[in-house]
Amino acid sequence: MSKKSYRKELIEWAIIVVVGLTLYVTGLHTEVIGQIQRVVLATGIMQPEADDEKVAASYDLRLSNIAGRTVSFATFKGQTVFLNFWATWCPPCIAEMPDIEDLYQKMGKDVTFVMISLDEDRDKARRFVERKGFELPVYFLESPLPAPYNPSSIPTTYVISPEGQVVLTRHGMAKYDTEEFRLFLSEINSE
Repeated sequence: MSKKSYRKELIEWAIIVVVGLTLYVTGLHTEVIGQIQRVVLATGIMQPEADDEKVAASYDLRLSNIAGRTVSFATFKGQTVFLNFWATWCPPCIAEMPDIEDLYQKMGKDVTFVMISLDEDRDKARRFVERKGFELPVYFLESPLPAPYNPSSIPTTYVISPEGQVVLTRHGMAKYDTEEFRLFLSEINSE
């Protein structure tokens, strides 16, 4: 390898390291990784693990909304609920959020969306949602999670029927704003 070629390669690596460190120090690395994963998600290459086994939902859960008001999860009894656990530090969560927002815009009148942020810094979650212009209803946990909710990894999504059954559990990022998934939610509503 010539001295010129070695120098060029060293400069290229230095630029990569500086860009990587800049993204990390500014906190933008999560969003960049999330955007890359969003592209992968759009291709359909990755599909999340799904569990369609029906189990009884629990409404024994206290939340607070983004404005800080306490909300009982029991308020949502008798409704189709799209329950999602996410965090701003989770790139797959960031990757699926724009798609969930699109689904919310299309089905938010027929389906109750409960987006539970697991961020310790609630202001960070609020700022993220505002910066992105999301209208999704965001909540925070105010009580321990009852069974059957056990998001061993995030993002995790549960769909609860109006009859109080968890009819879908998905661990991992997914593309939700599809004709097939919208039809699935509509069928749950009409049962």
